[in-house]
Amino acid sequence: MRKLVLAAAGFAVALGSTSALAAQCKNEVWKKVMARGTLVVGVKADYKPWGYRDASGKIVGMEADMAKDVADAMGVKLELVAVQSSNRMQFLQQGKIDMMIATMSDRKDRRKIVGITQPNYYTSGTNVMSPKALKIRQWTALKGKPVCGKQGAFYNKIVSKRYGAKIIAFTGNAEAKQALRDRKCIAWVYDDSSIMSDLSSGQYNDFEMPLNSEDDNPWGLAVPRAELNCVFGNFMSGMTYNWHQSGRLIELEKKWGIQATQYLADKNKKFADWLAGK
Repeated sequence: MRKLVLAAAGFAVALGSTSALAAQCKNEVWKKVMARGTLVVGVKADYKPWGYRDASGKIVGMEADMAKDVADAMGVKLELVAVQSSNRMQFLQQGKIDMMIATMSDRKDRRKIVGITQPNYYTSGTNVMSPKALKIRQWTALKGKPVCGKQGAFYNKIVSKRYGAKIIAFTGNAEAKQALRDRKCIAWVYDDSSIMSDLSSGQYNDFEMPLNSEDDNPWGLAVPRAELNCVFGNFMSGMTYNWHQSGRLIELEKKWGIQATQYLADKNKKFADWLAGK
């Protein structure tokens, strides 16, 4: 009985806290979007295949499609605004965009600035780009071999220590990838999303990303911080949950030629309807 009373009391406190939190919600951005009839979403326009401009100049890509899903679910039109890593959070703070889906890693410091909803929708990790002819299939194949990297990238130390690769660090990505072309190294170690972007560009047809990515770094979409625990934030949490449960994100990976990630497969399994197929 005492346990039941304590549990009930705990629930009441939680409910009271939720109600108090809801009372603080002004939902200004949500109301503005619904009144305007248009949702303005910040996406990348230079990071194929997640967000880039097609031949006509239109922004397309996996995250652009996700933004369209959101607008459709809200029953409003969609306007896409090109953002960069350097300004995407500022655009959201300044009200230039209503929300963002822009390849942003979910980090503690960023949660203090914008409202990153849960669950996370995607991830990136450490991988390599290497010539298809080498047929590298295991991380251990890098042991004792020269591997190109970018100076200061944390991937370098991890791959060197974990797999015994001999890292040759360059000042920039362009120099590192040129060294790979010049056969000064057997692979280039970097963020897998960046590598996939290069592979989709058509400039690296003789190369591949052959390994399973490691050290996941989840991505988060964001709404204004004041709306994180209000209507907009809760709505986007529901959208992301549904994307995972339905397999929609896996579908978009295939549509945009993105190498399948274990992260989405795991989330799809985790959030699966337990009665499905019964």
